[in-house]
Amino acid sequence: MGEENFVDMTPNRSNNYCCGGGGGALQAGYHEARRTFGKIKFDQIMATGASYVIAPCHNCHSQIHDLAEHYEGGYHTVHLWTILCLAMGILGPNERTYLGEDLAGLLVPETREAEEDE
Repeated sequence: MGEENFVDMTPNRSNNYCCGGGGGALQAGYHEARRTFGKIKFDQIMATGASYVIAPCHNCHSQIHDLAEHYEGGYHTVHLWTILCLAMGILGPNERTYLGEDLAGLLVPETREAEEDE
């Protein structure tokens, strides 16, 4: 983790591409259409070479995660709060579902408390 590992997408900020999962698209039942629209975002993500995608909202998280599985992207999709809690050392073991092996065991509260007691 850290800024040295941050890779921004191109284009970014106000010109960034939508993931295609908002506006009710996740719940509408048109999975193939949603994934087709999301392919632009998937290609944008893949162009970064990043192994993690941080999504601030639940719709984006679900769509980007689904795109990774559907198109076999191989990246991990995590919520922004997951990274914040991980960095603060308060992310519980049950909240690590979307983390890869490289981060899943990092700063587990029970482990940290045991180390402090030694």
